[in-house]
Amino acid sequence: MVVRPRRLQPGDTVAVVSTSWGGPHAFPAVYRAGLDALERLGLVVREYPCTRRSASELRADPAARAADLTAAFVDPSVAAIVASIGGDDSARILRHLDADVIRENPKVLMGYSDTITQLLFAHRSGLVTFHGPAVMAGLAQSPWFPTWVDHARAILFDPTPTYDYRPFPHWVDEYADWRHTDDPTAVGELRPHDGWRWLNGDGPVRGRLVGGCIEVLEFLKGSRHWPSEDWWDGRILFLETSEERPTVEQVRYWLFNYGVQGVFDRITGLVVGRARGYTDDQKRALDDAIRSVVLDEFGADDVAILTNVDIGHTDPQWIVPLGVLAELHPAAGTFRLLEPAVD
Repeated sequence: MVVRPRRLQPGDTVAVVSTSWGGPHAFPAVYRAGLDALERLGLVVREYPCTRRSASELRADPAARAADLTAAFVDPSVAAIVASIGGDDSARILRHLDADVIRENPKVLMGYSDTITQLLFAHRSGLVTFHGPAVMAGLAQSPWFPTWVDHARAILFDPTPTYDYRPFPHWVDEYADWRHTDDPTAVGELRPHDGWRWLNGDGPVRGRLVGGCIEVLEFLKGSRHWPSEDWWDGRILFLETSEERPTVEQVRYWLFNYGVQGVFDRITGLVVGRARGYTDDQKRALDDAIRSVVLDEFGADDVAILTNVDIGHTDPQWIVPLGVLAELHPAAGTFRLLEPAVD
C-alpha cells in the first residue's frame, strides 16, 4: 500500500534538517537564500538542533542527525521535511531510524543526492517521498528559474489527476563559488534545453517510480536497506549522476551491477538525468553505454529508456515522487504522472 502525504498549504511548517553535510554552517548566506525560497512558497521554516551544526560535528554524530529527522516526522505541526543539502555519509543514520514511525506519520520528505538514502528508506516503509531540490542546492537558486515555482506547486500544493513533465527552457550545471560571491543565488551560464533522448521503446509503459543518485545508491547495495529482486517488478527506475562527475565507464559498471541483480528484467522503464559536467561527447558516450548494458548485454528490449532529463544535479530539477504511478510513451514523447503524489 502506498501512503501519500497530505498536500501542502500556505502557512504550513516545513522542517529543515541537515542529515548529511553541514552546509548551513559553512555557507550561511546560501542557506538563507534557500530559506527565502521556502518562505516565498508560503511555508514557515523550523530548524532542528543539527540544522546549523558544522560538518565535523555532524559526521561525528549520525544518531543526532537521525533524531532530528524522527522528531520532524512525529511532530504533528510539521507538514514537510526538506534537506538543507546533500553530502556523502547519510547512510550511517539509517540504523537509527524506525520505519514504522515514518509510515505512521506521513509527510512530504524532499531532497536529492545523499538524501536518497532517507527517501528510499521511507519509501520502502510505504511512504511516497520526493526527489527534488535541497535548500542550498536548488531552492536557493530558484529565482533564476521562475517556471520552477509553478512546477513545485503542481506537485506539492495543487495536484491534478495527471501531470506531464516537460523540459525546462534553460538549465545550468554549476553555481558561483560560494566562497567568493556577493550573490548567494548566482548560477553559471544559462543554456537552452537540448531535448530529451529516447534510446528505446515505442508504445507506453507504466510503473511506480523509484531511483536517485547512482553513486549514493551504491552505498546501499548489499545492505539490509537495499530492495529484494522482486521489489523491482513493474518499476520505472530513474538515475542521475552527481557533481563528482563519475566517468562513463564507472556508470557502465554500476549499470552492469543492476543487470546482474536482474533489475532490468523486472522494470518497465529507465530514466536518466542530465549528467552534470559532461561534454556533449561524454553525454553521447553515456547514452551508448546505457544502450550497450541494458539492451545488448542484458537483452532488456522491452524497457523504455529516456535520458537527458531535468532530474538531479543540474538546475532547475523536477520533483519526482518515489512510489507514484507514471507512464513513459516513447512514440508520443511523453513522461507523465498518472496520479497525484499528495492527498
